[in-house]
Amino acid sequence: MKKHNFSAGPCILPQSVMQKASEAVLNFNGLDLSLIEISHRSKDFVAVMDRARALALEHLGLQNKGYQALFLQGGASLEFLMVAYNLLENKAAYLNTGTWSDKAIKEAKLLGDIVEVASSKESNFNYIPKNYEVPSSVDYFHCTSNNTIFGTQIQSFPDIKAPMVCDMSSDIFSRQLDFSKFALIYAGAQKNMGPAGTTLVVVKEDILGKVSRKIPSMLDYKVHIGKESMFNTPAVFPVYVSMLTLEWLKDMGGVAAIEKINNQKAGLLYNEIDRNPLFEGFVANKDDRSKMNATFNLTDSAQKDRFDNLWKEAGINGLNGHRSVGGYRASMYNALPLESVQVLVDVMQELERTN
Repeated sequence: MKKHNFSAGPCILPQSVMQKASEAVLNFNGLDLSLIEISHRSKDFVAVMDRARALALEHLGLQNKGYQALFLQGGASLEFLMVAYNLLENKAAYLNTGTWSDKAIKEAKLLGDIVEVASSKESNFNYIPKNYEVPSSVDYFHCTSNNTIFGTQIQSFPDIKAPMVCDMSSDIFSRQLDFSKFALIYAGAQKNMGPAGTTLVVVKEDILGKVSRKIPSMLDYKVHIGKESMFNTPAVFPVYVSMLTLEWLKDMGGVAAIEKINNQKAGLLYNEIDRNPLFEGFVANKDDRSKMNATFNLTDSAQKDRFDNLWKEAGINGLNGHRSVGGYRASMYNALPLESVQVLVDVMQELERTN
């Protein structure tokens, strides 16, 4: 029996997706060849890339609105640099809400002036800053929608004049938003969409081509758009699994349907964290809690061995918190069943009952 996988990433994937992907590794499209040994220029894989890109725009409601979807490599970490290479001419604004935004700021500073409009670093990123101002004169504003390590999530995005760029690596396709507010979205696939190895970039074409610097070809979004995400050999297997996951999401009813399930999962776990005297949440403000990554601690460290044994015996995987926070982290990505969250809640209640 498969374990209840709360790992923060690489993420849990739907079982039906795993089955189709495994079959394609052996024999793809009846070709008597594996997906990972056919040409990426073949009509069979080009169809995969085209379908994956179209589905990404469809789920975000951005088709026919001047956006392009790309599947690139290098993870979100390379996007920290690519965003600045393509968009930063003079000055950019950044909201610092966690480790990944901190790293994005570091990379952008290599290419221009950065204004840090707000930060929660002084409190170990346990809240989302509010009431900050984004200068209208900046080239773009960058934020990170969900913070896997600390368990915070932006619930309200600012209305600004500058193009808004967002790292959505860990909550892409998990909730409904007005995605047209964003000029560029990027997301490493391995958090909520597919295996490690590819990165989704959704960019509005009219924000490109405005910087004076020469951009290396591999870092130039316009080059990748011109080659339809095939400038170099793409990560064929991660793209294919991402396509399957996006098709699974469509069959589920799309982002609106999965958001309801995600709200149920998060509500079930957070209610237990708040009710059970043996646990406490890490995030300072409940309104800032992530629906994807719930971070919590034991109120009595003497219960650690007992609790760890209970959740491992229940077939739970990936519950340990990040070293920056400690405690526990339950990642509840789209493919995690509600039943898995109930198993974790049952374990928490068992700990309370036996103490």
